[in-house]
This record gives sequence, structure tokens and C-alpha cells, in this order.
Amino acid sequence: MAGTRSIEVDVEGRRLVLSNLDKVLYPAAGFTKAQVIDYCTRVAPALLPHVRGRALTLKRYPDGVQGEFFFEKACPAHRPSWVRTAPVWSGSGGRTIDYCLADDVPTLVWLANLAALELHPSLALAVDRARPTAMVFDLDPGAPAGVLECGEVALSLREALALVDLESVVKTSGSKGLQVYVPLNTPTTFVETKAFARALAELLERRAPQRVTATMAKAQRAGRIFIDWGQNDEHKTTVAVYSLRAMERPTVSTPLAWDEVERACAAGDGAALSFEADAVLARVAARGDLFAPAAELTQRLPPLRGVASG
Repeated sequence: MAGTRSIEVDVEGRRLVLSNLDKVLYPAAGFTKAQVIDYCTRVAPALLPHVRGRALTLKRYPDGVQGEFFFEKACPAHRPSWVRTAPVWSGSGGRTIDYCLADDVPTLVWLANLAALELHPSLALAVDRARPTAMVFDLDPGAPAGVLECGEVALSLREALALVDLESVVKTSGSKGLQVYVPLNTPTTFVETKAFARALAELLERRAPQRVTATMAKAQRAGRIFIDWGQNDEHKTTVAVYSLRAMERPTVSTPLAWDEVERACAAGDGAALSFEADAVLARVAARGDLFAPAAELTQRLPPLRGVASG
């Protein structure tokens, strides 16, 4: 497709006009819009179970990752009639916003053609915005700490969660950190998940105050890993697994096996925890969706008192 200015295609019975396919969106890698669309199409079977039915905030880069970007909550008015949306009341805006739902491959291709490089879904399905399907810990390193230190904290989180019989999955942010998800897929609330996540983050901070902080203040983060428990909120989003990121190169928020994190930390190899689009497609072809438990596993949060006193 590269080199083609505009073409009309049929994607699963939906007509789409794709434009500016030769535009380079990642200059350092020479990665074009055509390649972005190709990646989104091929990764769709793994990606869709994790975004389907969830209100999406789009992060668009019409002039590539070195150009200006903007966040878009309201699904564009010029969308095709078959793109599904979900009405969400915005208390701060005092209005209802119709968010895009990425429920199928044609919608993913349409979004990629808009240069919506990053997809940020809600932790809840649009049909029940008050009920998260997972609890998330977003691990953000403060320099000089990096992804390996995030890996060590992620392993500590996994161990602490296992003590209360909770399984977890981990993915790269596609940027500089890691994200640990606790699949729930059972009735709960953001009040419960946020309180639980905060208690566990503060427990790890007490155990390793030189390595971990649960405080949002930037001044507290230097050399530490900030465990962002505040992402567990109805009004927050976290980048989707398999979403591209607007970095210098086309890195992806990539699911990891826990033994990969262990090996990378043991070897001091941070590069082992970073993947670009082509590598992610090869991983999915070889290993399937390592993040499948986030959509499939059912667990219930245990009483908070056991974590808070640990």
C-alpha cells in the first residue's frame, strides 16, 4: 500500500477509503500509515477482546509522532454509520459524549486511518461504566530508575497478590514502564478496586521505601517506581494492550509472560522488555494472546483489611 495516495478497500464487508498511506508517521523507523493500518489489521484478533464494548479515548497524531497530537473523546461526527458508539455522561462538561467503540476490524482500520495511534479504553464496559472488569497498577519509573526496576516491583506485586489468591497479568506500557492487571470480571466497584490498589501500593512502599512510592507528587518519584493506583477510576483510561505508542519507534503495549520479566531482571536486560509492531505480531503468531486472562479469568477481591495490615 505504501506509495498510494488514497484507495478504496473492503474490510469484512465494510467500505473504507484510506488516505495518505505513504505518510511516514514514525520518521525514525520509516514506519508509514500503511504499516500502521497493516499492524492494526493483523493484531485485531488479539486486540479486540480487550477493547470491544469499551468507551475509547483516542490519541491522534495526524502529522506523525513528531507532530502535534490531540486527545479525542467524542467519536468523530464524520464516522461511518456502522461505527458503534456509547453515550457517556460527562459531569465536568455537563453533557453526554458519544465515545467510539472498537468492536470489529473495520473500526480498527478506520481509527488507524485517522492516525489514532494510541487507544485508551475504560476499565469498565460501556454497558456498566461503574463496574470495572480489572484492577490495574501502572508502574511509572522516576529516573534514573527504569523498566528493570519496574519489573522488580511488578514481581513483588505478583507475589503480594498471590498471597490473597489473586492471579495477575503484566504488559509493557510501550513507553518506559510496566502495567500489572488483576482480572476480575465479577461484580465490583471502582471504590473497591481503588481502595484495594492503594492499600497494596502503600504496603509495598512501607516494605521498600527507597524503591517504591505510592505518592503522586513528582518530587517523591526520583529513583523510585511510582505505583499509580489512581488509574482505578471511572474517569481514567489506561492504554490498551497491543496499542501502538507514539514513541520514536513503533513500540507497542505488549503482554509479557511472568518468566520473561524474571529473566530480564536477572540478566539486567531492559531491552528484553520492549517490543515494536513486527515483533509483537510474531509473538502473537507464536504464543497467542498472553493477555487473554484479563478478558476471561473471573476473580473476586478479598477483604481489604488483610492487605492494609500486611
